[in-house]
Amino acid sequence: MYVIIPARYASSRLPGKPLADVAGKPLIERVYDCARAAGAKHVVIATDDERIRIAAEGFGAQVCMTSTQHASGTDRIAEVITLLRIAPQEIVVNLQGDEPMMPPALIRQVAETLAAHADAAVATAYHPIATRVEFENPNVVKVVFDERGYALYFSRAPIPWPRALMAGKSKGVLNAYRHIGIYAYRAEFVGRYAAWPPSIIEQAEQLEQLRVLARGERIVLCEAAELPGAGIDTPEDLERVRRAFEGRSQV
Repeated sequence: MYVIIPARYASSRLPGKPLADVAGKPLIERVYDCARAAGAKHVVIATDDERIRIAAEGFGAQVCMTSTQHASGTDRIAEVITLLRIAPQEIVVNLQGDEPMMPPALIRQVAETLAAHADAAVATAYHPIATRVEFENPNVVKVVFDERGYALYFSRAPIPWPRALMAGKSKGVLNAYRHIGIYAYRAEFVGRYAAWPPSIIEQAEQLEQLRVLARGERIVLCEAAELPGAGIDTPEDLERVRRAFEGRSQV
């Protein structure tokens, strides 16, 4: 498998995020370490910024410079696949550049899940939701899937809505699942995906994976064997992750 890490310098809430120090290493290097530990055949950092390129090459990473016009990390990955001439059948994992606490085991798991399902274009992960607060939070993306583990829908809304449980007419668990935003793709699929216009449901929910379902392609899911720590979106997130790394005996 390949692991491609999209990384851009601009961020409305945390400019220069990939180069932020996390216990003696830039954030992007912490993410790169996760990918290397997963046993990927190739790890590539995809960026449009010279500062990130210089830093990444400084710690030995392969870097692919991409366009400044990409609307998403997936579009950036599509360009990398073309530039590096990655074979169509190769499995490519999209590891976001602000996920320094992504378990290497989960990176391998989504890649292995896709490899085991020839009829799927994408693989991703989920875990059970335990609380009503999490279930009703629009920042928590929910997923429902069929009996074979293929996605039916993703939403910021609470789905499936347990009508009797919420009305207090029954007791039990929610039977709801949170989507974890790590993806494995077949390389040939990514270019097709990037060429499609955003779908109506994707635009409504602001969830890229809905473009896949809208086109009739299949997404297979696995229950995460190991949960990731939260990613970094804000200065407060960055401080939390710094403390987590500083508390480890070996970094």
